[in-house]
Amino acid sequence: MDTNKMREQFESFGRDVLDWSDDEFRLASDGKSYYWGATGEAWVFWQASREAVVVELPKFDDYPASMERDMRESLRSAVEAQGLKVAP
Repeated sequence: MDTNKMREQFESFGRDVLDWSDDEFRLASDGKSYYWGATGEAWVFWQASREAVVVELPKFDDYPASMERDMRESLRSAVEAQGLKVAP
């Protein structure tokens, strides 16, 4: 799961939907957690909500095995790039 993409989506949501300022996304001295407790808590909940989403890829039974493998890998990459998990 791409944490950077997930953080980008979280911060975009905070700015666009919640009307949070840039200061609310200030990082703490460790460079990973948020300075403000409320933002940090929201980030934990955001991550947990994304962890709970697992995408089941479709079957491509009508295609040759090599083509199916390529299509599934391409889909897996696209889904994971959005910060979501793909079922094994």
